[in-house]
Amino acid sequence: MELVINNNPAAAIYAKTLTHSGLWSGVISRGKTLRLTALEAGANVGLLLYNADVPSERYNLPDTLKGQHIFYLRHPYCLHSDMGRVLASITADTVGWHDTVCGASDGKSVAAKYGERNYQTARNDYFRNARDSFLIELTKWGLGQRDLVPNLNLFSKVVADDAGRLSFVSGNSKAGDIVELRFEMDTLVVLNTCQHPLDPDTSYHPREVRLEVFRAEVPVADDACRRSRPENERAFLNTENYVALRTP
Repeated sequence: MELVINNNPAAAIYAKTLTHSGLWSGVISRGKTLRLTALEAGANVGLLLYNADVPSERYNLPDTLKGQHIFYLRHPYCLHSDMGRVLASITADTVGWHDTVCGASDGKSVAAKYGERNYQTARNDYFRNARDSFLIELTKWGLGQRDLVPNLNLFSKVVADDAGRLSFVSGNSKAGDIVELRFEMDTLVVLNTCQHPLDPDTSYHPREVRLEVFRAEVPVADDACRRSRPENERAFLNTENYVALRTP
């Protein structure tokens, strides 16, 4: 882990590089931005979000999509909770399409695609899967299987044909691509860099991703994310009321 302490407001206050299907969790407070940078083409970041103070409130896939009339996420859209509030906003994005519907790999799917390689025989080079990676991190915060919800897959693109069949689009992200999430509430962030469950690559090759946290300004009235959809304006108001009542 790399911890950066810097008084420059434009500098990262925390940084870490995630390698070999890396996993990470931490609380990122309101007024901070998480920047994820793909260090290799074809990166994938599975992401879950929870209210840091009341984790029964968490990222909600249906509300996020139907409220913004979208199938995928990009700037300037927002990530909604199941309480009608905004957990985070996508404030910068060089990718333009992030998968919302395909979920996470599990042990069976990884073994079927890549073969068996366990910790006992391969140590840190064993084959991880996204579901177990999420559970490892959730356990650190007193959460578990019942708290798993549909996750995001940042950097990955999946499209649907007229019959509803989903297909993975290779080459959606390049080395150096970024996505930035500004947090509107104190949020427990849980993520891993396991390959997307529909990635057609037959070799086990999770890509490296750089994680950085920066200070950010609280959004103003004409903020692009806030104004991108009417439902976002209502969700921001709900968030601000929630924060105001909890602030000493």
